Amino acid sequence: MAESEGLTTSAVANSNRTHISQSKNGVNGSDKPHKRVVIFDCRPERHDAMERVLDINVTIRYVVDMSSLSENLQQGNTLHLLQTEDQILPVATKEHIVFLPHYDTLVQSGMYEYYASEGQNSLPYAFAELIDNALSATSRNTGVRTIDIRLLFDESLGKHAVVIMDNGCGMTSKQLNNWAVYRLSKFSRESGTFSSDHAGYVRPDPVARSLNSDISYFGVGGKQAVFYIGQSTRMITKPAGSPDVHELIISKEEFERKEDYSQITQNVDVISERDDEERFLHGLIAEEVGKDSFTAVVVTGVQPEHVTFLKQDFHLWTRELAHLYHYYIHGLNGNDMKASYRNSDCVSNIDIQISLLEKFPKIPRMVNLREIDNDMQTLYINTSADTFEFKACTDVDGIVEGVLRYHPFLYDRETYPEDPYAIPATEEDDDSIVMNQARGKRPIFECFWNGRLIPYTTVSEFDWCAWPKKTGTVPAECYSRFSGVLFTNDRFQVSTNKLTFMDLELQLKNKETLFTRIVNGQEQRVKIHKEFHQWLKTCHEKWDKQVKFRGFKRTITRTDVTTKKMQSPWATFSSIEWDGRAYKAGQYVKSQKTQPIFFGSVIQFLLYGDHEGDVYATGGQVQVEPKALYDDIKTIPISKIDRVITNAAIKKSIDDELAKLPDKLKVTWPEGNPWTQNDVRPAGTPLGPLHVEILNKKGESISRIPSAMQNTTRKALSIELKVVWHSPNGDVETNSHIAAHSAKWAFWFRTMENLNKLGKYTLHLNTILNVNESNATVWAGNQLPNHTLDFSITEGSAERFVVGTVNTLLHVGVPFNIPLELLDEYGHPARPTPNLKPLLELVLPGLKQDSQTLKISLLPGNPDSLKVKQEDPITVENGTSVSFDVEVHDVAGNVTAHPKLIISCQGIPGSSSMVAVDCSNTGAGTLVLKPITFKNIAGDQTVKATFDIPSQKSVAPVQRDLRVVPSTRVSRLEVYSQEDEDSLVDSMVLRDKEKIDWTAGDLLENLHYRLYDERGRVVPLSEEMARRIKVNWAADVSVEELAQGKLPNVPVPTLVKEEHFYQVSYMEELVSVDTSFTIVPRPDEPKHMKATLSESTVRMGEVLSGKIFLQLTDQYGNKTQMLTATCVDSLAVDAEGLDKASLVFTWQESTHSMLVTGVRFNPGLPGIRELNFTWRDFAEHVTIKLTAGVPAQLKLVDGPQEPLQVLNEQGIQTPFLLQLFDEWGNPSPDQRVVVTLKTSTPALKVSHFTNVKGTWGFYSIGDIDLCWFRGSFNKKPIHGPAVKLTIIPDPNKPVKLVVEYNTNSVFPAGGTLTVFSVSVVSEEGSTIKNLNPANMSMLLWKGEPSGTSRPPSGVSYGTPRLHPKWHPIAYIVQRVPILVIIFLWLMVCVASLQDMYNNSAGLELSGKVVVTIKSSKGSSDKNLPLFEGKVKSLQFSLANGEAQITNLFIMENSPGQDGNEYVLLFRPSVPGYGPKNPLAAFELPFRFYNDVENRKQMSELTKKKDQLKQTVDIYRSLFDTNRQLITELSNQVRNATNKESHLKSELGKNAIDKVIGQKTADAEKMKLQTRRVCAMPDPFRGNLDVLGKIGHLALVEDDDVATVISWHLLGDIDCVVTMTTVAARKIYDDTQGKQQVMPLDTVFWRKNSSRPLPHIRNGQDSFRPIGNPVFARDLLIFPENAENCHIVFGNLLGDTILTDDLDSANHYRKGVVQSKVPCPTLLTRQGDRIRSNGKFGGLQNKAPPIERLRGQVFGAPLPKDYHTFIGQIDLLQQYRLAMEKSRQVQEDFDGHMQYLKSPEMVQKEEEMDEQEKQLKDIETKLGTSSTPVRTPSAIGVKRSLDKAGESSGMVTKRTRRKLLKQDY
Repeated sequence: MAESEGLTTSAVANSNRTHISQSKNGVNGSDKPHKRVVIFDCRPERHDAMERVLDINVTIRYVVDMSSLSENLQQGNTLHLLQTEDQILPVATKEHIVFLPHYDTLVQSGMYEYYASEGQNSLPYAFAELIDNALSATSRNTGVRTIDIRLLFDESLGKHAVVIMDNGCGMTSKQLNNWAVYRLSKFSRESGTFSSDHAGYVRPDPVARSLNSDISYFGVGGKQAVFYIGQSTRMITKPAGSPDVHELIISKEEFERKEDYSQITQNVDVISERDDEERFLHGLIAEEVGKDSFTAVVVTGVQPEHVTFLKQDFHLWTRELAHLYHYYIHGLNGNDMKASYRNSDCVSNIDIQISLLEKFPKIPRMVNLREIDNDMQTLYINTSADTFEFKACTDVDGIVEGVLRYHPFLYDRETYPEDPYAIPATEEDDDSIVMNQARGKRPIFECFWNGRLIPYTTVSEFDWCAWPKKTGTVPAECYSRFSGVLFTNDRFQVSTNKLTFMDLELQLKNKETLFTRIVNGQEQRVKIHKEFHQWLKTCHEKWDKQVKFRGFKRTITRTDVTTKKMQSPWATFSSIEWDGRAYKAGQYVKSQKTQPIFFGSVIQFLLYGDHEGDVYATGGQVQVEPKALYDDIKTIPISKIDRVITNAAIKKSIDDELAKLPDKLKVTWPEGNPWTQNDVRPAGTPLGPLHVEILNKKGESISRIPSAMQNTTRKALSIELKVVWHSPNGDVETNSHIAAHSAKWAFWFRTMENLNKLGKYTLHLNTILNVNESNATVWAGNQLPNHTLDFSITEGSAERFVVGTVNTLLHVGVPFNIPLELLDEYGHPARPTPNLKPLLELVLPGLKQDSQTLKISLLPGNPDSLKVKQEDPITVENGTSVSFDVEVHDVAGNVTAHPKLIISCQGIPGSSSMVAVDCSNTGAGTLVLKPITFKNIAGDQTVKATFDIPSQKSVAPVQRDLRVVPSTRVSRLEVYSQEDEDSLVDSMVLRDKEKIDWTAGDLLENLHYRLYDERGRVVPLSEEMARRIKVNWAADVSVEELAQGKLPNVPVPTLVKEEHFYQVSYMEELVSVDTSFTIVPRPDEPKHMKATLSESTVRMGEVLSGKIFLQLTDQYGNKTQMLTATCVDSLAVDAEGLDKASLVFTWQESTHSMLVTGVRFNPGLPGIRELNFTWRDFAEHVTIKLTAGVPAQLKLVDGPQEPLQVLNEQGIQTPFLLQLFDEWGNPSPDQRVVVTLKTSTPALKVSHFTNVKGTWGFYSIGDIDLCWFRGSFNKKPIHGPAVKLTIIPDPNKPVKLVVEYNTNSVFPAGGTLTVFSVSVVSEEGSTIKNLNPANMSMLLWKGEPSGTSRPPSGVSYGTPRLHPKWHPIAYIVQRVPILVIIFLWLMVCVASLQDMYNNSAGLELSGKVVVTIKSSKGSSDKNLPLFEGKVKSLQFSLANGEAQITNLFIMENSPGQDGNEYVLLFRPSVPGYGPKNPLAAFELPFRFYNDVENRKQMSELTKKKDQLKQTVDIYRSLFDTNRQLITELSNQVRNATNKESHLKSELGKNAIDKVIGQKTADAEKMKLQTRRVCAMPDPFRGNLDVLGKIGHLALVEDDDVATVISWHLLGDIDCVVTMTTVAARKIYDDTQGKQQVMPLDTVFWRKNSSRPLPHIRNGQDSFRPIGNPVFARDLLIFPENAENCHIVFGNLLGDTILTDDLDSANHYRKGVVQSKVPCPTLLTRQGDRIRSNGKFGGLQNKAPPIERLRGQVFGAPLPKDYHTFIGQIDLLQQYRLAMEKSRQVQEDFDGHMQYLKSPEMVQKEEEMDEQEKQLKDIETKLGTSSTPVRTPSAIGVKRSLDKAGESSGMVTKRTRRKLLKQDY
């Protein structure tokens, strides 16, 4: 035994620190046992104690009970008297501790315990012992459990040290003493107040994976670990709830220093200050501040080899620690980095931090074990694809949880992680297969004890997961692809250093050990071997990817697979990679373990499934050829490929087998008459005989197919001979023979002598296989040997001849032939002999038949020449036609006909094409030329006419000369003026299209005309010719004057701008001549002065905004050019009140006019002013309207008398009349002034204000509460009058309700409300009397409860009663003979206590519900059914007023009368409710059946009932249909009558007396009236997708508007509008691009029909326009296709505006532009146009008269009366149809009513009533008059009997639906 020296305690950082250091001490020599107790008084008032070193146990701070003090004191205890329990000690103290055994055992134990195993450094396991202590200390932490390991290897901070800190519970001094005692385990530590701080050891509750942190166990690991790491340790700790910090120092050096006994006997121990070697402790002490508890183990004197290992292999030993505590760090499931979500229950709160601090400049290294991802368990978890969990239980309460993880083979490698500590395989190990597997020889299971790895113990395998002894369904290598882990509890013994288990593997392999599988956390008792094998097979098939398939080709369907669902899909590949080798298509392979063994090359690889691209799989199939060996392509599994054999061996085996197969045929000619290839023989030459042999590649003759497969029959071979004649109509088989093999002569064919047909032949010798008489020529996909001989048979020598067909119709001059054909013996054409010469007499000497006779007919020959009968010269008058007679002759001069014999004539002027005549049938014809016309012919003209036949180029053309002479027809018209009729000289000749300048309004007189012929001679006039003269300026012209050559006088227009077009024309049948001229009017002498002004109104005091232009005009108003610039000086102006000083006169050079500006009038009365202008003898006056000036004053003209008293919120009945005045006191009519109302105080508000604009600026204001008026004009204020008024409250205006009632009253359900007293208070605060009570109402509605509603104390719901929250399902309980059916009455029914109004009651009540069965009302049956278990009643708990009734069953073979009705009685039993105040029970009737015969009878009745119900439904459907039809017909009759009445009233309003015929006649007459129409032809209208020309799409009512719009759109009015571009393109192509088109599908148009005119902004006019402006598009009427027409004209016209005249158009444009708005094009009804750029004037902007448009104008619509007539006609026709329909519907209704009253329908109704009665009787027998019968197979019905609803008080579901339907 050893005893420690004193313990020192000091106050450091507001805490008590105790130093415990050890020393070797002797044992007291006294034999008498005694107790040594030292007591010190350290209270604050004792000053001597504060300076002494004391022996004290500072951590056990108890209030001592003196009576029991002596019993609890132990030897060596030290007591200290304190003022308070938490008093801080003033100085450090020491405590004596006793520990066992000898110190050498303690300091040397680590060197023996931590030995190296399997080449591993055991230093991490020493750290693990200290981490075990830290995990135990932090096991009760609620937050993060922190363990900090610091390696302080910085020499500047002192000597090397290792610090392990945790935030656990800490240790008291007694616990430190226990820790220092060697082998003081947790099971043997003392208990008691002064002996130990711990009670007896309590084993923790079982947890998953045994992660209970109960791993500080034996009391030796910590001491061994610190002395294995270093030479000294310092334990610094602070227990939870104590202010003391304790230090225990155990040092090997101190032990050895105190070994001397003399030092042990010393009584005074001095603790030296920490030297420089432990400067790092200052930092540790500083970290103690604020910590409630902690423990720090400081190890110094670290072994040098350990320092080197910890530095250099930092990552290695930290990785090993992460492996040891993997599941403490990462939780139950480990470090699964593949998981996307982790359950919070499986996440650990342990944080182990390791840091390595070295001397600068080395960077500190730091790692958290949670961050390490390459420890073995992490690798096992994250490389696994599936897990197999199991559990093992031993007979010593030992529990082992196990997990197997499958690591699949992926692609090209095993995924089983490599173990760096595994022993490498030795060369002597002959088990190469095992070593090549994933796991090798490593054991399967790692073993964990209480969640901590025991590193030196593993379990190799169990019997059920061991390597298989025989080959099974799972490949053997799969057994090396899983790893495992075992989690044991503390029932299994481990060594004190926790490096090995004692007997774990022996206990687990004991026969008594029970293995079960865990699935989803549930334990399953199954056969573990079978479950494991199935799991392993699934993993292999699902996860292993052993073979890499490459070169995907396509997906196929295999018909060779017998299972249909496995036939598709199969992916095909060109190569694979397997076991480090590559196999490609075309590579030689050999099979193994197949019958027979196959040799061949790879065709392709097959893998089942829908794949694309390169994929990996566990296996597949391969297709192998040559097919020649096996007659098929063989498909074998890839696993059957022999991976050892070489390609050369495979190829040699294939070649040997192929050499035995038939290769070729050997043909010989026994008689020496061989036929060579392509030989030519005469007809009838014999062929044969033939001798044939079959040879293989070795040259051996064979007669059978050699078999490559064993035990198979060799197939016999034969030779087939065929001779095929290749005739012109196809191949014909002439000879066919089959020769069997003969041992004597092989294969033999006899001579063939039937080859006598000419042509090519082929001799086929084919080897055939006699299989099922199919005579196949193919074996194994290859053609069997064959031989082909091609030859030809030609004709023999000639023996006779035949005359061929000769055409009997011959033509003159055309040579002809006589064909002769020579034939041989077989009738084949033969060649003549060289000396054969035929005679002209058609005699061929030397032949048997040497002559024949022929007959022929001779016809005219081919065309040879053309003849024109008319001879030169030929004279013709200009403009007349001429004819020619032509004939076609052959070479002999005969007229001949010929196909396509067309004679043409060319070269005739005036004819655009040639003239032709068809002479194909007759050979002759007459050719009539078109009239020959020369324009402006002056003399004779000669023309050459050429005649030819285009189809007969060999016939020469014929020419004729034509002399054309001028005609006497009229060719020119001349107009001239002659002042004197007798004068022979013309005063003026008018040229065609000449412009004549003439005085406006004058007459152009003495006009004459002359007519000239083509020779320029004057044509004498006659009355007939005069009637053909037309002029366009006069309608009625005297024929007599025209016959004399006189023309009517021409009136010159009065307006200078109007140029008129004049035309004189002469027309006869073939002649049309005209001449035209244009008269341009010029102004006459000045006659008047004209003043033009744009504005005629001026405000007083302002200058006239408009300008006044003065011009001199002639008598017609045309402007003259007489004014000059000097005229301004002599201009005079005068008017009343005119301010002449402001006048300005300006000369306008461009318009030759005078401009007057600055017109202003002096203040005065408003009115009309005459402005007079005078210049020389000319005078002009204009009228100017002078209005009041700008509004400047606002006066009260009229209103109510003051002072005013107004009731609150009441208006003033008398309005206020206000007047606007200008600054001179003139009333202002301006309506743009805004008048507002201002109040004196903010409290006074205007509730209603009406501002009415008056004619003269008066503003009427009524119904107001106001003080004064203010006006505003152009943002300038106008002051107004003020009004004083008094606002008084309204005594008759109610403002609030006062309700008085008893607020403390409580209303139970069904009770009566208290009395409510209601009074109405007025605005002045008084109660309003004489109110009508009918105007007051009280509303009460049902609200939603905010929570559980309980009555106040003393208030009851009334008597509660039991009632279900929803109606339970009552069943018909039945019993069947097999005596096993027990029917479920209901699964779950919630019953609750309710009051009489079905409100939840008794929420505070609890008790029970008793369920019993009783007889129904009126029944005397006492034999009642019993519940399951032969009980008469069942009880269910009632809590908070509710009870759940579940699983009520009727007992099997229960008593009770079959078919009788019983009642389930639910009676509540609640304390406080007895017989005097019982709770009402709930009753549920049901019917009980217990008889098979009764069930059969019920089944028959049910069947009959269903039949009757079906029949009744048919009858009901029939009668319902009839009733529906009657209703429909009645509605039709009613609707027809109503429509007839309505039309009668309409016709009464629209003259019903008029006849439809009269209306139709009037409409047609109106339709035929003359109106404006568009005269343009529209040939395309009506075609597909064609709307027509633009001129036909719209109508315009006004003539002037139609003229100007038509002229404006003149360039587009003939454009054809189409719907599509295709239709437009077709028109374009048909007209060769001459017709303009516009397809709508290419038109962009933004709908702007709702846009206002430009002068309207925000609904207000920006200025006052004149001239009635309107959008031009709004004046168009679209009779058809309105929507498309809007697009067309919206695109063409846009926003073009139409006004009355040019002045209004200019005024409008000026106003729009000044408003900074763009102005569109303007048109006027007078025909003027102002372009959008402002340009106007000139001929380009002036529309011509409507006559000049020549019909290109929009038409006029029909009159409005026409549409009125059409409406009246339609109304009359509708009335006539309505009368007919009314009559027809009435007839149908009467007919159907008669049908319903027929005897047949009456009989059907009686039958339906009878069947309904039978149905009701059956339902009565079945006892289900209101519900359907449940068949025996059913388990219940949805509703109970009729009486069930009565006792429940609830409305059934079906009844509720009926009630809802009635409500709606």
